[in-house]
Formats: sequence, C-alpha cells, structure tokens
Amino acid sequence: MIRNYTASADNTIVNTFKENLSTRATGSNAGRADILEVYSVYGRQTTSSQELSRVLVKFPIDQIASDRTSGKLPASGSVNFYLNLYDAETSKTVPNNMRLVVNPLFNDWQEGVGLDLEGYRDLTKGSEGSNWMSASATASWNSVSGGGDFLSSSADYRAEQLFTNGFENLNVDITPMVERWIRGADGGGVANYGMGIKLTSSQEAKGF
Repeated sequence: MIRNYTASADNTIVNTFKENLSTRATGSNAGRADILEVYSVYGRQTTSSQELSRVLVKFPIDQIASDRTSGKLPASGSVNFYLNLYDAETSKTVPNNMRLVVNPLFNDWQEGVGLDLEGYRDLTKGSEGSNWMSASATASWNSVSGGGDFLSSSADYRAEQLFTNGFENLNVDITPMVERWIRGADGGGVANYGMGIKLTSSQEAKGF
C-alpha cells in the first residue's frame, strides 16, 4: 500500500547577493514560489565569496498520526516513509556529483507569501514568513549566521542522496525522522518543525 502526503509548508531561504553584488538577500521570502532551490555559488562577488540557498519543508504529521491511529497506516516498524521531491527541468548548467542532506529542524518557522526567486524582492521586513536570518516575523534562528536550525546529533536526524548528473529526483528514506515526529516531544520523539534540505557542509563551502 502506498499513501501520499503533500507538504503543508515550504520555503527557499538564501543569503545570495542581489544584482548589485553588494547587498545580500537574506530578508527575502519565497513561500509561495512554485519551485524550491538548493545551490552554492562561489566566487561571484570576490574570489572567495559564497552564496547559499536552502529549502525548508514541513509535512502534516498530525494527519499521519491520525491515520495510524485509525488503522490506515501500519504500526511503527512495519512501514517506511520516503521524502520525494521532483527535479524542475532547466536548460541551465547544473552541478554533478552533489550531495543533498536532509535534517529535521528544531525551531518552528513561517512559510510566508513571497514569490521572487530571481531578484529576491519579496522581503519579509518583520511581516509573516521565514528568511535566511529569521524563522518568523517575531523570531530569529538560533544560528547567529542564519540559514535554519538543524538537528544532526543522531543518525535518525540525517538522510543523504548523491546526485550524479544533477537532474535526479530526490528520494530518501526518512522513516526515523517521521517516527520521532509522530511520537512528539512528550513521547520521546521531537516536535514537528519540518526539515531543512541543503548541500553537504563541504560542498556548500566551495564551487562545483
């Protein structure tokens, strides 16, 4: 049996430079954009400048837990959960041999209503929505440098996939994460704040 669940919130957050190559778009939001982007741009402003994009995604764990309680889903240990995100075809150059890492987040965040993933003109400016520096209109990320707050202290909190040619779909087993979300913080698991998707730390630090 296969049961599909659609994300309840998603966003792309960036620290990339705007067209003037002097101002970073860390306040931009793309919660209503029709695609999600993960990238690393190295050496565009200076020989050592770095620009990053990461993805935030959240799924309706309450619905998943309810389906288990009602018998629509098997018990823990008898079912696997997979994250599936699909490549958006492009004529532009894409990286090869890249690795994407999926980690749960340990802070809640807002999706927002921004659309612009080209000029990064949709700024939250204290309004609803997450961005590189802020999780919401009222809360910053714990990380001083921004970019989301990732749980990575356990193998249960990590899934990874190699993209050999850059055009593959993302398909990773996230069963341990989902089971911890279903249990919740009061049941020995963790609160469902969704997940972050990014390049490995070594690949974020260099160009391809």
